[in-house]
Amino acid sequence: MSDVPPNDAAKKPAPPPAEPAAPKPAASPAEPAAAKPAAAAAPKPAAAPAPKAPAPTDASAHPVVAALAAAVPGSVTKATEFVGEVTVEIERDQLLEACRHLRDGERFDYLVDLFSVDWKDRSPRFDVVYLLHSFPRKNERIRLKVKVDDTAGCPSVTGIWETANWMEREVWDLMGIPFPGHPDLRRILTWDGFQGHPLRKDFPVEGIDTGAAIYPDRFPEGGGPSPGDKNRKVIG
Repeated sequence: MSDVPPNDAAKKPAPPPAEPAAPKPAASPAEPAAAKPAAAAAPKPAAAPAPKAPAPTDASAHPVVAALAAAVPGSVTKATEFVGEVTVEIERDQLLEACRHLRDGERFDYLVDLFSVDWKDRSPRFDVVYLLHSFPRKNERIRLKVKVDDTAGCPSVTGIWETANWMEREVWDLMGIPFPGHPDLRRILTWDGFQGHPLRKDFPVEGIDTGAAIYPDRFPEGGGPSPGDKNRKVIG
């Protein structure tokens, strides 16, 4: 007989532990569906046509112009209206009579400005322009233009509007247009003896050498204040 107890003989060795199951691979994310092509944008509507630019119109029938033409026959050579502004071209020899009528008869008693335009290749070369204002006529304005040259010049209106005094001096100084009848026509922005008129289109763009700072003890002719000018200063 065996020495092994019966109960022990009946026992079988335990099976080895089962290996853990390998993890299942994670499912790959689904690829996104292909984007649908965007629908073609609707065509933009055509741009509206540009508005028609305003154009000057004849103003000979304007009440002020008609009254001037009747009061001073032959004075108005042309009249136009553009965006509400009236411009009257006046015959040079009738300028003073026309201006007196506009001041006394039409109550344009304020000369706002007086200036000139250089049309270098035109004859007569210059326009002298007057901007008139009327307070009694509810701030109405009118513009006068006169064609002149730099020989006969333009009649002075200082006897009609005193404010023209310095304005005409400035035009003479910078453009070289004389104003017969002016009480004191001399330079106002440059000095006596200055060469040329700086706002003319044929004046050198680079300017001229005045000599005032480079040669303090002597001023070339036209390059600085004249010897008798009280503004002549020597830099010591």
